[in-house]
This record gives sequence, C-alpha cells and structure tokens, in this order.
Amino acid sequence: MTVRSYFSPTGGLPPQTQLLTGRAVFTEAYAVIPKGVYSDIVTSYLPLWDKTRCWVIARPLSGFSETFSQYIVEVAPGGGSDKPELDEGAQGVLFVVEGELTVTLDGKAHTMTPGGYAYIPCGSDWRVRNQSDKLVRFHWVRKSYEHVAGIAKPEPIFANERDIAPSPMPDTEGRWATTRFVDPEDMRHDMHVTIVTLAPGAVIPFAETHVMEHGLYVLEGKAVYRLNQDWVEVEAGDFMWLRAFCPQACYAGGPSNFRYLLYKDVNRHMKLGGELRR
Repeated sequence: MTVRSYFSPTGGLPPQTQLLTGRAVFTEAYAVIPKGVYSDIVTSYLPLWDKTRCWVIARPLSGFSETFSQYIVEVAPGGGSDKPELDEGAQGVLFVVEGELTVTLDGKAHTMTPGGYAYIPCGSDWRVRNQSDKLVRFHWVRKSYEHVAGIAKPEPIFANERDIAPSPMPDTEGRWATTRFVDPEDMRHDMHVTIVTLAPGAVIPFAETHVMEHGLYVLEGKAVYRLNQDWVEVEAGDFMWLRAFCPQACYAGGPSNFRYLLYKDVNRHMKLGGELRR
C-alpha cells in the first residue's frame, strides 16, 4: 500500500532571534511562497464563516495570473459556514490535507478525510462544518465558471486520491504520473485540479511553456524547479504560482516522492482584449 503524506501549515510566529532571510520571491513571471511564511499574522478571515481563518496563496492580479484564487483554510472544531461561497458564478475545488471535513451539498452530507477531493459547481447549495474534535485544514480553489452554449454545467464530484490510480506520463516508466479527478476530455470543465507525482530522481525533461496559469502546492518531498530563467529549491508546504507561458521544468530530489496539488485553467477559448474594427 502506497503511503501518502500531505503537508499542512500550523501557523504560529517565528521567534525574534530568527534571521529575516527567506526563500519568498515574486517576479513578473512567477512567485514562490515558502512554507515558512504561513504565520499567524498573514491569515485572513472570511464573511459568514466561524472559527475559521485562511492563508490566501493566490488571487487574480491584473497582468499576472487572472483566473483563480487559492486558500488554505483552517477550521476549528464546531466551525464552518452555512453559506461558504458568496459568488453565484464561482465554482470550487476542496482538497483536505488534515483532519475531517463535512460538506453538505443539496442536503446530502459527505465526510472528507486527507486526500479527499470535492468539486462544487457554481450556484450550488452547500455548507461545510468541522464536526470533529480536531482542526481541519484544506485547500479551496475558486474560479468563475465560463459557460459555453450547448455544454452543460459539470456535476458535483466527491472522491479521494487513494481510490484513483495515477496515470503515467508517456515514456516515463511510471516515474512521472498524474492523479486525475476529472476526465481531461470532459469539455464541461474549465479547470483541472490534479496531483502530480515524480519519483526520486525523475524529471520534467523540458521547459514546459504553455498557456495555462498554474498553482502548485507541494504536498510531499522536495525538488529543484526551473521557473522562467531561475532554478529554485522547493519542499513540502511551498507554493509556486505561475503566469501563463512561464517556462517550467523539474528535478525531483528524493528520498521520497515529490508530489504537488496542481491547478490549471483548461478547455476554453482565449479571451480577447478588444474588438476588431473595420
């Protein structure tokens, strides 16, 4: 049985004796938010949520990544929300990294544990609660759903990665694989949240340069990642945020697998900035 781990931030505040030098960087092409910045003083609070705080690790920014937001949400026992999403046009993905979360959608309760994934379509009637006696922490990825005439809105999905066999990338002998919660050919979906796994020593062997915006949260392991013209070291708990066309490649460092939760926008035409004039 494969053992999987999921890094989960705990907050707190560094001591006054700690050096200020860190690995956080924000450039025109990418950002790296290392796990050491998830302190108590950078948390945010959400309306109509109780006993809850979150770390916002991505939000739409003009001229950078514009399609999604991503939170790491921490809910204390008894906390949650009866109206978690205030934007009727926003769809969401929840991914649990610690504890137990109860999601009630259209009157049916679903218990999510680490590795648990939920896709919540836009306009859904849903609520979330921590009904356990311990903290629960989960990722919440939000994106405005882009409707297409003649294509139905996706249905809800509840799953756990432990029940899904990873799909190996071609010609990699299974050393580079992706766990998919949605069929990539399902045109109803305009975003994918997957888990990418690279075995120790495996590589992304070329500088991927493509149109998707990316959010990569490292769940396990460590690697050296090529971002634009720079090589950066990343480890469990770090977040990489890439704008479209930022070149990327990777060497997985070991000794364990290198795994990350990946967001990409997919399956839609590119929005044009202006109208053609005759």
